Amino acid sequence: MNRNTRVYCRVSALLFALVAIAHGLRLFYGLPIHVDEVSVPILASWIAAVVPGALAIWGFRLSAS
Repeated sequence: MNRNTRVYCRVSALLFALVAIAHGLRLFYGLPIHVDEVSVPILASWIAAVVPGALAIWGFRLSAS
């Protein structure tokens, strides 16, 4: 893997990790989210924490190899 690809994987993984952390904090603090007049359920943050978290791990592992 060349250097540019490794940097891309690290940057992508970092962004995915930040998204996962943000949703994890929403879960920890129980913060409500409302889009227009619709309340976003907590389940959405579980999914939005797990999927980007897995992508972040994958990106960090690829950048290390």
